[in-house]
Amino acid sequence: MLVAIIVFVIAYALIIWDRFDRTLVALGGAVAVVLFGAVPATEVFGLIDLHTIILLVSMMIIVEICSQTGIFQYLAIKMIRFSKGSPTMLLVFLSLFTAVASAGLDNVTTILIMLPIVITICKDLKINPIPFVIALTFASNIGGTATGIGDPPNLMIMVQSKLSFLSFIENLTPIILVILPITILIFTQIFKKDFNAMKIDFSYINQLDEKTAIKDKPLLKKSLIVLSFTFLGFLFSQPLAELIQRIPGFSGVRYDSTTVAMTGAVVLLAISGLHIERIIKKVEWKTIFFFVGLFMLVGSLNYTGVLQLLGDYVVTTFGSNGLLLAIVILWVSAIASAFVDNIPFTATMIPIILAIGNNPASNMDIAPLWWALALGACLGGSGTIIGASANVIAAGVLEEHGHKISFRYFFRKSFPTMLLTIVISTIYLVIRYYIL
Repeated sequence: MLVAIIVFVIAYALIIWDRFDRTLVALGGAVAVVLFGAVPATEVFGLIDLHTIILLVSMMIIVEICSQTGIFQYLAIKMIRFSKGSPTMLLVFLSLFTAVASAGLDNVTTILIMLPIVITICKDLKINPIPFVIALTFASNIGGTATGIGDPPNLMIMVQSKLSFLSFIENLTPIILVILPITILIFTQIFKKDFNAMKIDFSYINQLDEKTAIKDKPLLKKSLIVLSFTFLGFLFSQPLAELIQRIPGFSGVRYDSTTVAMTGAVVLLAISGLHIERIIKKVEWKTIFFFVGLFMLVGSLNYTGVLQLLGDYVVTTFGSNGLLLAIVILWVSAIASAFVDNIPFTATMIPIILAIGNNPASNMDIAPLWWALALGACLGGSGTIIGASANVIAAGVLEEHGHKISFRYFFRKSFPTMLLTIVISTIYLVIRYYIL
């Protein structure tokens, strides 16, 4: 137990310090818990949640094939034309598109798709991309909060809590529909002076033609069909699973979001006509291996009983006061996720909530605790430049194009707005789950 705690704390500190590659740190920590005897080598691979890994890889494959069609560029150009050269309207349209895309895809993939487009547009229009990129990262984290696959923390919660895809929409989308327009309005005011100083090249806007963005119409049709069936599978995975298990001989068949995503990825790979090797290479394997190392690292705390002790302590401290516990989880998750990547924090909290649910002394409904964790981790990640993977990726891509966002600048523009989203979320949790 002591070895697991020491290795975890050191790995966590190195991730916060951000001087070493976080994937290397996570994998190094996983190796350390085995070498120093916290977890036997024969047990450590069992700590990896393969359902989360397969779901993430499958969605990356589907999104990569869709991106080959040019559909994302088509939609982006449409919004630029709708904005008619207004930086404020451009921020609104791009933020809305990013939020919606992040809800259906994942926010990291959405940012990777949107950033090159936004940077190219701003370069041609000769305007500063930083305000748009900050707003987009915020929008991607908000949009990703709305569904079970939009943000890695939600993906991890959905898989390990056994909550359905539809339950995320029912419980999180309503408050996101309130938070999103408020934050977009705030950012239009935050960057009002920047926008007023911008001079737009209208000749470039008039030259844009969204029809030329679509590169492969047959593949686009195939992608949209598979994507539609995949999302329908997500929406109805729970009732379909129950229906299938009633069929004689199929009672042991597993049908969940992972099965749906994997089926969609395999079908689209088969009918796309693209080289599988090229698509597989586009998967964000660095992120995948970070998850692998993280599951081993956090799993060592669970394996040695550390998280069970923490869960028992929380139950002892808060007793059956679910309201107070939900608020604490929401705010602690938000503040912690702002300064520490929300993925490792979520991976740490999930077993604790499970332990609370499994403790007979708690006697509480833990469903609101999952929603508190999801809102806190996903929205809190918007607070700083290192709070979410999407933020880190955005900062890196911008720096490659000669635009550096400092930690202090990002914090000043985003952290107060993030706190407002948590205040709104607190009111929502209290009213929906403990008053109504």
